[in-house]
Order: sequence, then C-alpha cells, then structure tokens
Amino acid sequence: MQNLDISNIKAVVFDWDNTLAKSSPPLRFAVSKVLDFYDLPSWDEVKQTRDGNLSFRDNFPIIFKDKADEAYERYKQIYLKVVPFMITRTPCALNVLNFFKKRHIPVLLMTNKDRTLLEFELPLLFEPEYFDCVVCGHEATKDKPHGDHLMYTLSRCGLKDDICLNNVLVVGDSPQDSRCALECGAKAVRIGPLFENETTCDNVLYFNSFVDFYQSLLLSNS
Repeated sequence: MQNLDISNIKAVVFDWDNTLAKSSPPLRFAVSKVLDFYDLPSWDEVKQTRDGNLSFRDNFPIIFKDKADEAYERYKQIYLKVVPFMITRTPCALNVLNFFKKRHIPVLLMTNKDRTLLEFELPLLFEPEYFDCVVCGHEATKDKPHGDHLMYTLSRCGLKDDICLNNVLVVGDSPQDSRCALECGAKAVRIGPLFENETTCDNVLYFNSFVDFYQSLLLSNS
C-alpha cells in the first residue's frame, strides 16, 4: 500500500462521477434511451468514438451532430427522473471526506458535470456542507483534463494565491483527473482500475478503492 503523508496538504479536490458517486448506471440508462430515440448504435459502441480530451457533455456534438443540444436536453430530463433510484455513494468515500474535514483541510469538488445535474444529485448522497467549494462543467475557461479547471477551482475558493500546488491533492477515477492535476503540478490520486490501454505514471498514486485510500491515510497519518 502506498504511503500518503498529508502533513503539507492544504486542499483536497475530488472528482464526482465514479469517484465519490457511482453514477454510471443512471448515465448509461439515460444516454441509451437518447441513442435509441435517434436510432444510433448502443452506448458501448458509440463511446469508442468519444474524444478523451472532452467531457461527456462536450462529446454530444460528436455523437449527435446537429441534434446535440436537443439530445443533451433530452438526456438531462431522463437522467433527472432516474438518478434518485440508480445513483449510489462509493463505499468508504464518506470516511475519506470525514478524515479531511476533521483535520480542517478544505475539501473541494471539481466536476465536468452540468451544475443542474450535480446540484440535484449531490444531496442524495452527501451533505453539501462537506464541500468548501463546488465547481462544475463550463464554469472555467476549459474543463478537465485541462489544468484551467483546477486553477479556476482553487481561485474560486480563495486558495490560488496562498497555496503551492504541490500541496494540493486531486482525487479522481480517470486519466482526465490525473492529467488535470499533473498539468498544474498538483498530486494526483487515482481510485479504481486503470482504463483500457492505460499505463501507470510515476507521478500518480494509485489505489484500488476508497477503502485502500482511507487505510493508507490512517496508516500514514496516525
């Protein structure tokens, strides 16, 4: 298990989708319904054509062409109806949030997700007060994986000018999260398995689950 000394950490930035929240089931359900509506192939096939440098939302023009805006609104409507029944909290994520909050380390939420969707589903899983700042998609000049998203998040919370980015943890489940962190010199923490065809990076700390991440925090900072 990798050691993670947080003695110098001044802020922790969490991704939302499939990091703190298991949101794949409602996403897959909603986008599959929209693909069916437009007589497009299945999500498993379509997602292979996505641009990995863009968010889920910003891939809609690639998938739906001139119907992108209409398709996204249809997706949102379906997603909002089903998400209360399909989204779940990632096991041990709450323990990790409590670990940092008890040590008075600011906890930030940075997601590419539409704010309308995020603000609806966040209270389903966590008390919003856990997060000192929440930044959603299309609020920075560029979303993850671009470092602009992290710099904007830190500035929104009054941390940008007072913090060395080596003292910031960025916790996520995807290469986009890690790239965003590394672009700014922050410490990247990855939760979960590697993506297909992905190789490890020396500057990223990898954990199989939040349980492993939490145990490392306890062991390294007892």
